[in-house]
Amino acid sequence: MDALSLSRLQFAITPFIHFLFVPVTIGLALMIAIMETQYARSRNPEYQRMAKFWGKLFLINFAAGIVTGIVLEFQFGTNWARYSGYVGDVFGSLLAIEATGFFFLESTMIGVWVFGWKRLSPRAHAAVMWLVAVASCGSAFWILTANAWMQNPVGYEIRSGRAELVDFWAVVLNPTAVRSILHTVSASVALSAFFVMGISAYHLRAGNETRFFRRSFRIALVIGTLSTVAVVAAGDLLGANVAERQPAKLAAMESHWVTSTRAPMTLFVWPDQKNERNRFEFGKIPGMLSLLAFKSLDREVIGLLDVPKDERPPVAITMVHFRLMIAIGCAMLALLVWTWWRIHRLRQSRLLLTGLIWFIPLPFIACNAGWITTEVGRQPWIVYKVMRTSDGLTNGLHTYQVGFSLVSLTVLMTVVAVATLVLIARHAKRGPQPGEPSAGLGTSTCVS
Repeated sequence: MDALSLSRLQFAITPFIHFLFVPVTIGLALMIAIMETQYARSRNPEYQRMAKFWGKLFLINFAAGIVTGIVLEFQFGTNWARYSGYVGDVFGSLLAIEATGFFFLESTMIGVWVFGWKRLSPRAHAAVMWLVAVASCGSAFWILTANAWMQNPVGYEIRSGRAELVDFWAVVLNPTAVRSILHTVSASVALSAFFVMGISAYHLRAGNETRFFRRSFRIALVIGTLSTVAVVAAGDLLGANVAERQPAKLAAMESHWVTSTRAPMTLFVWPDQKNERNRFEFGKIPGMLSLLAFKSLDREVIGLLDVPKDERPPVAITMVHFRLMIAIGCAMLALLVWTWWRIHRLRQSRLLLTGLIWFIPLPFIACNAGWITTEVGRQPWIVYKVMRTSDGLTNGLHTYQVGFSLVSLTVLMTVVAVATLVLIARHAKRGPQPGEPSAGLGTSTCVS
């Protein structure tokens, strides 16, 4: 493997690990804010205990996200310097807004939230967590806007051999960005909801703190249902955007080789990219791909044979991860239907509770499968139709240098990930502390 292949592998591993923790913080911040709002309205100390317990899990994930995110961003300078130099005026400005604005706001408000239990009124403390939730979504907005520009570059001109920003609002209102943000943020919230439901199911099955975890479960179930439906709706919009603007990616996602109207969708397929065909096909549904992509049976869907060979993405990787994401999404919907059906007999439904526990990792896998589909399906472009991935590599980068950083960073981030997952598992298994005081909030010490 050369420096390019190793750099691509390194940049695949680091976001994969980073994205294990980031979605949880987005969704948990929202649910904790709801719990604190319930406490501020009812003064029921159970809601405050819930905010504290799930807040610790939020903080663990937030810390891990910072560590892994720093490693991720350094690679733009070490491995992809030519990319950074070429598009830094556009891409860098978006990341700068995220870091200096929303990330700093989120970090500051988290500090206020952690140390403000005895210094702020319940309403003010809840407002702080709402600011954390808004800031976390704001960070996601700008990062996804930057990524969407790589998928569908708009609002720029090539001047003096580099891309320069000429229309900021065109970048912000990029249709790809809007749909990606809706899909990814709702997926993060859904993931967090299943995370809370799974941990709550563990304790409900064991009979631990049943009132506490029943309330947590119901909040997560409502949020999870709404967000999962939003994931499906936004995913349909994003898929239509891919069909319109990245036909090669759509063809790879479906392993579709021959351009045709009334293009079929094949349920079970395995591609043979070397021989430009499918090795195995079963379960064709005539016209379904045209209908799903363009909402018309008669629309033409471009096949991979009409895409130049040097512009075709890796078909098997794109297709497998796309279908894995879809399969897990369908399983999430089915599990939600089952849960609502058994909600009044939840503690007696041991099979359902066990299924929810074992289901915890699957939304994480689905989110990363979606990211792989998005990024691998864009290849060989690092900025679609503007700059190839091979042209973004740092000049003079040697194989042994990337090999060393690949191994060392992978080991480091794996250690961080494993340690974080152990901490999460221990805290989740232990549950809230019995008899935990309700934070000692008194009106004489409150600041509103």
